[in-house]
Amino acid sequence: MPGNSRLTTIAERIVFGRRRVTLAFFVLATLAMAWQAANLRVDAGFLKLVPVEHEFMQTFLEHRDEFGGANRVAVAVIARNGDMFTPEFFARLEQITELVFFLPGVDRTQVYSLFTPNVRYLETVEDGINAGNVLPADFQPTKAGFAAVRENILKAGIVGRLVADDFSGALVSAQLQEFNPNTGEKLDYQNVYQALEEIRAEVGRPGSPVDIHVIGFAQLVGEIASGASRVAMFFGLTILLTAFCLFLHTRSIRFTLMPIACAMAAMVWQLGAIVTLGYGIDPMSILVPFLVFAIGVSHGVQMVGATQAESFRGTPPLDAARASFRRILLPGVVALASDTAGFITISLIEVPVIQEIALSASLGVAAIILTNLALLPVLLSYARSGESDRDGAQPRYRRLYVLWRVLTRVTHRGPSIAIIVASATVVAVSIPYALSVRIGDLHHGAPELRPESTYNRDVAAIVQRFEIGVDVFTVFAESRPDGCIEYRLMDLLDRFEWHMYNVEGVQSVAAMSGAVRNVASGLKEGDLKWWTIPRDSYVLAQTGAFVPTQSGLLNSNCSVMPVQVFTENHLSDTIERVVDAARIFAAEHPDPELAFRLAGGNVGVMAATNEEVSAAQFPILGYVYGAVILLCLVFFRSFAATACIVLPLAGVSLLAYALMAFLEIGLKVSTLPVVALGIGIGVDYGIYVYGRLRLYLAEGMDFESAYGKTLETAGSAVMVTGLTLAAGVATWIIAPLKLQADMGSVLTFMFLVNMLGALVLLPALGVWLIGPRPARARPEPG
Repeated sequence: MPGNSRLTTIAERIVFGRRRVTLAFFVLATLAMAWQAANLRVDAGFLKLVPVEHEFMQTFLEHRDEFGGANRVAVAVIARNGDMFTPEFFARLEQITELVFFLPGVDRTQVYSLFTPNVRYLETVEDGINAGNVLPADFQPTKAGFAAVRENILKAGIVGRLVADDFSGALVSAQLQEFNPNTGEKLDYQNVYQALEEIRAEVGRPGSPVDIHVIGFAQLVGEIASGASRVAMFFGLTILLTAFCLFLHTRSIRFTLMPIACAMAAMVWQLGAIVTLGYGIDPMSILVPFLVFAIGVSHGVQMVGATQAESFRGTPPLDAARASFRRILLPGVVALASDTAGFITISLIEVPVIQEIALSASLGVAAIILTNLALLPVLLSYARSGESDRDGAQPRYRRLYVLWRVLTRVTHRGPSIAIIVASATVVAVSIPYALSVRIGDLHHGAPELRPESTYNRDVAAIVQRFEIGVDVFTVFAESRPDGCIEYRLMDLLDRFEWHMYNVEGVQSVAAMSGAVRNVASGLKEGDLKWWTIPRDSYVLAQTGAFVPTQSGLLNSNCSVMPVQVFTENHLSDTIERVVDAARIFAAEHPDPELAFRLAGGNVGVMAATNEEVSAAQFPILGYVYGAVILLCLVFFRSFAATACIVLPLAGVSLLAYALMAFLEIGLKVSTLPVVALGIGIGVDYGIYVYGRLRLYLAEGMDFESAYGKTLETAGSAVMVTGLTLAAGVATWIIAPLKLQADMGSVLTFMFLVNMLGALVLLPALGVWLIGPRPARARPEPG
């Protein structure tokens, strides 16, 4: 039997041989890790959230230095009276331009505003083309000065881009780098966010003539981190709910505090290990430590329940702890190994932040293995159950005995068939919904935040006033040097621009071909019949000379000409249509001298991420299930037992996908790991139930008696485990971060339904797959 195996005996001697030494080791190690954890910092990064090995990202990184990246910040200055042409508005716009120019990490060559010299206009005059700054050097905030600026804005074609459609405001846009150019250190996005909020507070304060709206990655990360900083409140609530569930289960303060203390020690070890390895904590992974705490408590319940049951029989504390250790070690190791498998497999998604989450969670589970299977049993060996504990637990045992008698009926063949058929029916009905889960974002704005968040309100305000919105998909047209003076190449680029403009969900397209058409028409007094690509290379060179490299439509030798596709939103359907359209055109129009390479811009980054998630979701689930099946086969050596444990788990996974479709939660970097984590953790119930059931079957009991005894000795622990895990993450549903709320909804569902699957569907399957055995002894109830 596994409880008497040689490895279990060796482990028991190590843990209990010198209990004081064991306790001293854990105390010192926890203090050391707490000292390290005190240095924990928020570590956010734009490139951490993207699949850098994806072909889109390779193109993006290759051209980032020349054309900037997708990591932009935009500050919209909106006049409260609806008219931007006032001295007060222009004074505020100039002030904000200067403040943005000196933000930490800003690439100052990539700052765009009416007050920057890279915002220019072209116009047709009698003798050809005239060009100049939109805001003249001699600008004065007078009626005539504003009239001239309005005219220049129209000639520059920046209405809807840098200037609002209704002239109620203007944008200041800047590109951020991954490092602070003043210090050379990695950019601290929290500092950027705080600086932007200071701009909002200083310039957009009550009484100011303008409102300030800020969007961009730095602002998004800052708001997520700000919301995540409030998870301490939810952590406190989690501890209270967990303690309440444990006390109801144990009716003992001692047996309640011990697993909580061990779970908190595991969390401290995890955070300390993260710092020791040189990592910080990303806002996207801020919830992992609290998940580790919940897992630690739930596994601790098994050890506490077994020890307390032994104590109630009059067994001395040390012997009770030893007996529980022998009984729990094998299923505990298998369960925690399954948790680890779930965490490790998500690292196969080649997105740095996901791999950090996998590392952080794996470190947490490793700590739980030590604290729950070594520290906790030693602590329990000093805890003696008193008469009051026994008396307090008796009413609970009597109530549960009634429940266990009902549940043992699932081992009868009639009820078991009904349960299997009902479960299969529910799963079958959920399959179409599960298959309808979309990849990527399903809502406007930032899905990590709630619709009423400041960031999403700012996004809505900017989209309402500016035609280009905030989403851009960039295709890099790569040719030979001076490719823009070759008619054949420019004509192909022009056709690509027109092709993308007619894709559903595209607002506008900016490309070198369109700029050349405008200049060619302007050189012919604005005659529309000349609004085309000139066929003569010399004329093309003449027209192209009026398009500066600062426009972002070409590089210095015209070998790369980006096509900027401005989309209405970044919803998954829109991204898919735009990517497919670009790929189809490139495939149908191959040219050895002009290649259309995808992709840049924030929509290009999202497209790469969506494709990575889409490609990884099924392999990851396959690896998680493969690891769980392998662990069950190795430790339990039974195909039937493995099927009984895994089949309910697979059904819950499908139901979880259906729930995500119902709640309109898309599969993306922040949500795909949730399903894998839920599988790895949800299998624990089945492992603990079968681990105990196996012992009683090995003693020769028939299946019904063995399962009844399993419920009496482990059923309440499994139930409390499920309720504890669910209670720990259910509080996230009301969190300020929608990311946290979505995770809370899905995990709560998976924890509760997996618990029901282990207590109801597993024994129903076991009746047919494992089969009844001759009864040798039928234990008395109680």
